[in-house]
Amino acid sequence: LIKYERPDLIFHLAAQSHVPTSWKSPWETFENNVRGQLNLFEAIIANQLSPRILVVSSNEVYGAPEGNDDLPFVEQRLLRPANPYGVSKVSQEAMALQYRRSHGLDVVIARPFNHIGPGQKPSFVIAGFARQIAEIEAGKHEPVMGLGNMQAQRDFTDVRDIARAYYSITRYADADNIYNVCSGTPRSIQSIFELMLSMSHAHIDTHTDPSKFRIADTPISYGDNARIRQDIGWQPQIPFEQTIADVLDDWRQRIATDENAGHQQPTTRN
Repeated sequence: LIKYERPDLIFHLAAQSHVPTSWKSPWETFENNVRGQLNLFEAIIANQLSPRILVVSSNEVYGAPEGNDDLPFVEQRLLRPANPYGVSKVSQEAMALQYRRSHGLDVVIARPFNHIGPGQKPSFVIAGFARQIAEIEAGKHEPVMGLGNMQAQRDFTDVRDIARAYYSITRYADADNIYNVCSGTPRSIQSIFELMLSMSHAHIDTHTDPSKFRIADTPISYGDNARIRQDIGWQPQIPFEQTIADVLDDWRQRIATDENAGHQQPTTRN
């Protein structure tokens, strides 16, 4: 593919990106994320190409804050990953820096924090909330939801703003820098859940579900986006409330589409 397409820009996002899955399958996560990038780099070198490559890392490389003075996370902060996925992303960053120095690859690195938006898999917390609420509204799910750690605070950005950031970094970034991609605002999972409930007519009971808690969870994580704002001029544009409304509407439409498809009668031909 690299040989025949000969790309000028490569956005490398391929990864096992679900933290709970990385606890269940640590080696598969590490092998997939690190070896996949290695194969990409070696293919570029083998075909003597010189594209600009964006390696998408993660805020999970930072781990948990060492007190309030450690927040917001800045790019220069020491990396202390707290889960196997974070370890794999630290390794991807180290490989990118090594191949830049040893082979001259034009690699830039983005460290996105949590991003959400229409189309996200329900294995991620906000999309999972939206699917269950939409199912309850449609009468397809009992009006009860099991919840995990609702006090955790994360830095969420609309995926459409994230996509703009990736393109801007790839086109305009200084290759010697790593860029946080984030809103700079921490939000608790509880506050997001309550916002989503306020957009629904359904009455929903909740209970604590121990299976939804992580082995090691970071209580709060949010980033400083000063570098990307100053160097590139990027900042989030989509209001958070619009993002949540769009996620919920996306699941309403998906469930309605599935329901309509189920009610369609097969056609017969004579």
